[in-house]
Amino acid sequence: MAEKAGMVIAVDKPRQWSSFQVVNKLKWHIKRTFGLKKFKIGHAGTLDPLASGLLLVCVGSATKQIEQLQAGIKEYSGTMVLGATTPCYDLEQAVDRLYPTRHITAELIETARRQFVGDIEQVPPMFSAVKVDGQRAYISARDGEAVAIEPKTVTVYDFAITAFRPGSETQSNVDEPTFEPPRPSAVDSQASSRNPQLYRNPQGEVPGGLPQIDFRIACSKGTYIRSIARDFGLALGSGAFLSELRRERIGDYTLADALALDDIEEIITADNPRFHCLGELRPQS
Repeated sequence: MAEKAGMVIAVDKPRQWSSFQVVNKLKWHIKRTFGLKKFKIGHAGTLDPLASGLLLVCVGSATKQIEQLQAGIKEYSGTMVLGATTPCYDLEQAVDRLYPTRHITAELIETARRQFVGDIEQVPPMFSAVKVDGQRAYISARDGEAVAIEPKTVTVYDFAITAFRPGSETQSNVDEPTFEPPRPSAVDSQASSRNPQLYRNPQGEVPGGLPQIDFRIACSKGTYIRSIARDFGLALGSGAFLSELRRERIGDYTLADALALDDIEEIITADNPRFHCLGELRPQS
């Protein structure tokens, strides 16, 4: 039986929540609030647990729009750390290697930036939801298995460097840096144990003194910003990883449209006219 009602709910996903967890929270709340048993619900584009920002959750008949919404242009802001890498290209794992950075200048960063505008080829991260031989790549990666992921063409419509912080002289003047990989943050570990919703995988920390850049990117469906960070480091003759990422737009939806996750239960109520259509959802056949 087809759904006769539905809507797109824009949510500001917090860091350390998976997209799946956000959908589950909304599903549970809608069921309880409107007395429903089953209905269709899904999201239009995964956000990594360590990223925050705009997540579009489609409910009822709006699930038919998922493919169309996923095709919309995405805009992100974030931070890259230069002179270091992690196996997953972000802070889900600790830094595994440091690289020289004293040669990195604002001019070199601008030269590298130009290489990442337009149609580019990139290899998705091993720690991603890309399927290889029918299995998600991150499952193999977390089991320590290496899999070959094919490169794909994506489009970067705009890539702006909004800030450059050169880092400390001590770090940048080292030709062959050595270090002891940092342990996962005790604060994050304690927070995860108190809140079962939080993403429980270990998180690395940013080594002190490394250069950092802030950026804004507008790109096509399927673009991995973590892969851009990895490749940007290579273009600089160094290394790089993503330390912060926030999605700010998907198509015509922006963060200005989004509900804070903590406000969901207060805003999505049976007497809020904006959400009356949810009470008309038909059970999923």
